[in-house]
Amino acid sequence: MEHIAEIISVGTELLLGSTTNTDARDISIMLSEIGINVYYHTVVGDNPGRLKAAVAIAKSRADIIITTGGLGPTCDDLTKQTLAEAFGIRLIFSEEEADRIRSYFERRLSNTHMTENNLQQAYLPEGCTVFHNEWGTAPGCAFVSDGITVMMLPGPPRECISMFRHCAVPYLRSMSDSEIRSHNIRIFGMGESAVEDKLRPMMLRMENPTLAPYAKEGEVMLRVTAKAETGEETDRLMEPAVEEVRKILGDVIYGIDVNSLEETVIGLLLEKDLTISAAESCTGGILAKRLTDIPGASGAFMGGGVTYSNNAKYELADVDPEFLAEYGPYNKETAVMMAEGIKNRLDTDLGIGITGLAGPGSDDTDLIPGTAFVALATPDGTFSRSLQLGNGRERIRTMAANHALDMVRRYLTGLPIEL
Repeated sequence: MEHIAEIISVGTELLLGSTTNTDARDISIMLSEIGINVYYHTVVGDNPGRLKAAVAIAKSRADIIITTGGLGPTCDDLTKQTLAEAFGIRLIFSEEEADRIRSYFERRLSNTHMTENNLQQAYLPEGCTVFHNEWGTAPGCAFVSDGITVMMLPGPPRECISMFRHCAVPYLRSMSDSEIRSHNIRIFGMGESAVEDKLRPMMLRMENPTLAPYAKEGEVMLRVTAKAETGEETDRLMEPAVEEVRKILGDVIYGIDVNSLEETVIGLLLEKDLTISAAESCTGGILAKRLTDIPGASGAFMGGGVTYSNNAKYELADVDPEFLAEYGPYNKETAVMMAEGIKNRLDTDLGIGITGLAGPGSDDTDLIPGTAFVALATPDGTFSRSLQLGNGRERIRTMAANHALDMVRRYLTGLPIEL
């Protein structure tokens, strides 16, 4: 049976723009991974009347309603009360959840006095399945009424997404008599429209599994999804599709079911017992941050420097000051010297150098903003890329770091490095 979900995010702060609604985004991603269609996102302020009206609309067009927010202890946290009224269900005090809340304060918030209004969170719809909150105080829950599955989750992203992953996803899976699985194919070096153009005939003929592209920040992801009675059968259905995509797209695919380029690169470095360092100018440490986000990165990434000024390039990465004075920092040669200099300074197997003009201004040069230069120093020589990355300071910085990671990935897997 096909399910249609609507996510109702509750909170005036979301409407005012003071808080970004990441809950709906992340829940939508996880719902798509288990084959549940999300047709609508709704945002409602902390107002019972408007929330009740939004629920009435959602009941007419979805068979799964998921709310986030409004489960806390304050007087404007009215999601449970409003939904219980909308579905004609009583709220019952759960002594078990009250004990959990008290225990959470004792274990995690020992310096904070628990006020009585916190126990408001222990009232739950009669007969519901309780989602115990191991990450905060407000429990979530699920119930079925009028043929509609209703799920209520807390608003703070750490609590909401953890609860959805560990509690709601198993609950939703139990509603189906079939298994839905996906493989995510990660791509760098080819845009979404080019990927879609190459794969369009394949996508049009596919029914089970399906294939869909998603544009990510500076890259593309393809999701292959299959539905069958067992997980083993879904894998069998997806295998030839994944292989066909590999043959069509080739070496722009950097991984299957990996989270990021940096995860792939750290994995390859650790596997080959190699170390890396980085000298960054226009990226301002973004590459180092992304590498150190990966658990275990300390076994491969030895460090680096934000060599933003000409003096820093000389002091930290041994770039020739006379060359900088004559030719400036925005060129391939500077990137090469940065990569080789930081590699030698930190005695690593590989070194990265990134320089360029992120804009939006021209910085008193003839260079077009978005011009960047990336170099990779290796035991087999130094490789470089000269790039035109378009507009948008953050996009330019992200793309420059992506190119650096892609160069490392290609070197470590024996693929062509320079564009």
